[in-house]
Amino acid sequence: MSRILPRSTPEAVGLDPAALRRLVDGLDALEDVHSVLVLRHGSVVGEAWWHPHTADRPHVMFSVSKSFTSTAVGIAVHEGLLTLDDRVVDLLPDDAPAEPGEHLRALRVRDLLTMTTGHSASTMEGIDRTISLPGAGWARAILAQPVEHEPGTHFVYNTGATYLLSAILHRLTGERLLDYLTPRLLEPLGITHATWEQDPDGIDVGGFGLSVTTEEMAAFGQLYLQGGVWQGRQLVPAEWVAAATAAQVPNGPHDWPEWNQGYGYQFWQCRHGAYRADGAFGQYIVVWPEKDLVLTMTSGLSDLQSVLDVVWDTLLPDAAWVTPAPAAPGAEAVPFEPALPTPAGAAASPLEGVLRGVTYALEPNPQDVSAVAVGRDADGRTEVTFTIGGLDHAVSFGHGEWVSGTWSLRGAPADVATAAAWADGSTLRGRVVFLGTPFEWRLELRFSGDDVAVTIDQNVAFGERGLLAVKGTGRRA
Repeated sequence: MSRILPRSTPEAVGLDPAALRRLVDGLDALEDVHSVLVLRHGSVVGEAWWHPHTADRPHVMFSVSKSFTSTAVGIAVHEGLLTLDDRVVDLLPDDAPAEPGEHLRALRVRDLLTMTTGHSASTMEGIDRTISLPGAGWARAILAQPVEHEPGTHFVYNTGATYLLSAILHRLTGERLLDYLTPRLLEPLGITHATWEQDPDGIDVGGFGLSVTTEEMAAFGQLYLQGGVWQGRQLVPAEWVAAATAAQVPNGPHDWPEWNQGYGYQFWQCRHGAYRADGAFGQYIVVWPEKDLVLTMTSGLSDLQSVLDVVWDTLLPDAAWVTPAPAAPGAEAVPFEPALPTPAGAAASPLEGVLRGVTYALEPNPQDVSAVAVGRDADGRTEVTFTIGGLDHAVSFGHGEWVSGTWSLRGAPADVATAAAWADGSTLRGRVVFLGTPFEWRLELRFSGDDVAVTIDQNVAFGERGLLAVKGTGRRA
């Protein structure tokens, strides 16, 4: 991929290379970090992608998207399209109820930005995201929900609030959020991989759905560290950068300390004077002004505090910082080449001779997986074939290595990387990594006589992680 940020050595910017190694090793111990990039004084000094994840592939950002939406609002305010004190019902008149309640009438743009809309729960939970009917779009469904508290007084993390910001900009500009940001922000930063999920009416969802690369995340963070200036141009007003990244409202309480530091305009405060853009399952842009440092990460984790703990444990101590030493011409950032672990075990099992030609009919299940079979593909790799909705889906697994491929399951094709091993003579375990996302499936097939027990779990999820747990009986073709 083409680089958009300069490279240097950690020594040249006063960072101990051993501290970077401890950072990468600490993240590696969490098992499902996908990438990390460290930027100091505007230069990349350390970067790593956990194979099979790669530098050139955009990664789903989830709520990091919110910080980009906030930036669009700041630019629009500067252009005179709206103000923070504008009422939401005035900006979305076609979506507001005919007789809005007192609290809804008082709801302003500022309240959307600070997640103090007055709702008791996220309004995105109360809409059907799959349908679009005349007069029944997402904005109307959100604005129809009760506003229990006075806006500005009650913090509740509310993705629906960010969607409303996107809908407002869509109406004011006549274009989708991504198109509005492209000439004003994305193109100047060199961000060329961005895509953004849309609702059924073509409005970018705002609060999630953005995909960019790890380095593109870092460019966005560096822009904020520089007060909105990029290559001599003021892309984002300095006063917006200062306000958006300040603690505008208190948040919490929360068991994780990083979630108790305050909230700005779609940015979170961190400990130690830092702030961050933050997405589900460990997508981060951490900006640390005191150290003139930006750190970006993509992950597939449920313990989000653990990632930031590694950052502070390795970069906060004084020993991590050294007297800068001049870099040699053409010096590069410290390269790391970690990899997600492949399943441990043998490449083959004596049982495979028995399994050849056998299809296991599975118990009825909500996922409509009716059968499974195990064999070898044309390259001699372990192949598992699932029958789903009456169609066969074969997956080939590498052993001790990740094998890339494409898997279509009732939708758009997904790029995956796979690996498997026989944990013992009768148990096959595999991992299916969905590239560019936090998600992977971990499957186990345990054979006993004529029977098999099949389980598939997802590493992270907004709901249940167990996807399938069924038994089946073999029949020979």
